[in-house]
Amino acid sequence: MFITIVITAILVLGCVAALAQWWHQRRHPEEKDVPQVNPFEMECCGQHEVCEKESLLAAISRDIVYYNDEELDRFRGKSTYSEEETEEFREVLYTMRSDEVAGWVRSLQLRQINIPDEIKDEVFLIVGERRQ
Repeated sequence: MFITIVITAILVLGCVAALAQWWHQRRHPEEKDVPQVNPFEMECCGQHEVCEKESLLAAISRDIVYYNDEELDRFRGKSTYSEEETEEFREVLYTMRSDEVAGWVRSLQLRQINIPDEIKDEVFLIVGERRQ
């Protein structure tokens, strides 16, 4: 007898909750468009040179933005660089504002240009200082 009462109470509460949800959505339809935030996606995954969560270009657009670095397009798909080629990247890096570095790295990613390993630490340092 007790189990029947508990099961009935649970079913009644479930129906009341469903009815209340339906009523609320009917009175406030604009709240359906609010995006849900997954708390596990709030932190950077750490698998990119620059966290994509920090890059406005990653979130807003897939358009390529150039930072007076069109000459770097010739390195598309290349993974190892000579000292002179690395210096070309370094020159571009140090002639831009620190707030542009994350966007520049995103632009290079979209253009399929790998950053030389020799300057990745410098990029991390600049972007890390910018975040703080």
